[in-house]
Amino acid sequence: MPSTEQTLRLTIQALMRLTGERQAGLAAGIGLSQTQISRKQSGTAAWSLADIDRLSAHYGIPVPDLLAGVDHAVHRLPTRRRAPLPGASQLTIGP
Repeated sequence: MPSTEQTLRLTIQALMRLTGERQAGLAAGIGLSQTQISRKQSGTAAWSLADIDRLSAHYGIPVPDLLAGVDHAVHRLPTRRRAPLPGASQLTIGP
């Protein structure tokens, strides 16, 4: 079972992919440098409680949902924060 820190890193990685955000954009959004984001995401520095509060506000996901794991957090990400998917308007689902 992954640690809370590992789960948070995986969750942030998934949220960044869904939003189309890069480390520099996330850093600007939560008031850190890109280097700090890189260190936190690689595990050489830890995410602080203040960081988690800022991540929660940035993504529009309550802290408990952010910490509940990748699948849970991804489903709680507001639609307005998701990057448009290429070709999404052409998707057809048959019976």
